[in-house]
Amino acid sequence: MVYRNRREFLKQSACGAAAFGLAGHGLLSAAPEEKRRPRIAAIYTELREFSHAYHILEPHMGPYLFNGKLTDPGVDVVSFYCDQYPENDMTREASARLNMPMYDTIAEALTCGGDMLAVDGVLLIGEHGNYPKNELGQVMYPRKEFFDQIVAVFRRTGRSVPVFNDKHLSYRWDWAKEMYDTAQEMGFPLMAGSSVPLAPRVPAVEFPTGAEVVEAVSIHGGGMESYDFHALEVMQSMIEFRKGGETGISDVQLLTREPLMQAADDGLWSRDLFEVAMQTELDHRTDTGLKGPVEAIEPAHGLLLTYRDGLRAAILAVHGTGVRWNFACRLKGQEEPLATTWYPGPWGNRNLFRALSHAIQHMFVTGTPPYPVERTLLATGVLDAAMHSHHEGGVLKKTPHLEFGYAAQDFSAMREMGGSWDVITADTPRPPRFEPGDLPTLERIGR
Repeated sequence: MVYRNRREFLKQSACGAAAFGLAGHGLLSAAPEEKRRPRIAAIYTELREFSHAYHILEPHMGPYLFNGKLTDPGVDVVSFYCDQYPENDMTREASARLNMPMYDTIAEALTCGGDMLAVDGVLLIGEHGNYPKNELGQVMYPRKEFFDQIVAVFRRTGRSVPVFNDKHLSYRWDWAKEMYDTAQEMGFPLMAGSSVPLAPRVPAVEFPTGAEVVEAVSIHGGGMESYDFHALEVMQSMIEFRKGGETGISDVQLLTREPLMQAADDGLWSRDLFEVAMQTELDHRTDTGLKGPVEAIEPAHGLLLTYRDGLRAAILAVHGTGVRWNFACRLKGQEEPLATTWYPGPWGNRNLFRALSHAIQHMFVTGTPPYPVERTLLATGVLDAAMHSHHEGGVLKKTPHLEFGYAAQDFSAMREMGGSWDVITADTPRPPRFEPGDLPTLERIGR
């Protein structure tokens, strides 16, 4: 159901105007009114238009569209910690207008200025901002530093709560593994990863669980490492359901265009499968600017992966748009490749973050991540090995530390299937400022 305005939503909400109720949440049945909604601390690098904090915080702070229905977040953001304030900063204005407390330290945001942990979940959004690069060319986002400060509060107060970490866990494998091990040791849910696997697939294919994968490619349109990550998660979100489940990765190599094309000639990745994936984009999307013929397209760089079970896969970059996400694989016993493209919806990737936020809220409310954090841990390790490979001239990196498996989880309930794009279209005016949820937009367009 799409509510016509704010008054109608509040009238229908189980908890009324005092707090948006759980009954409106797409995942939960109505809860008793006395059940307290999870309180969430937002820890982020910067808040500006279209930053990750902007995308993730909006649907955590008001009802938002998910699969065409106005959905209650089921949680309340109660504190902000912002690390940097660019010229186009939105934190100060939004904090004042929305009466949201801002704190000078992460510890204060988690305790709401007191002595004890005062929240039930933490959004750790360590993406965007002015941070230095290391010798490998990676932006040294302070996710691990933020995580350590969060954990310090957990240890001091004797209580821990679920944490969501935006994108990969860290630019360093050892730090990422330490984050994972710490969550395991202390027993708090840890969720991370990309929004892209939650986008609608066009055509709307489903990976046949238990199928045998012969080879696979995943294609993105962005930069090295930062967008390789999304394509890795897209890849894993499909092939982790293969026969035998995920087994881990034995070696990684990053090659730039000329050696990459030579590797295709040498049979190390499938040019034919790449063209099938690109043709799928050409056939089903008009928003990427892609023009044929696909036979003339050459990737700018690629990651070549060998899995422990023998599967070979490639992550390939075709520059030109930040919303290119294509996949194709060959399945044993199936003549035609399985291929699809992920469509993030109008306004670039912005609306896709509604689905990611929906998944995060599921963890905050239930205490259970809807898909395994090991998917992101594996992707983090691949990126670390790939950037070292690139720094050393494209050498093959053996990765015995990445030869770990994990069980896939059905996350279909978290996916946006496209219904929201029937409500918010490419012609819908964008919000003029940071706004909680989608109600202000729906009111402007009379929905």
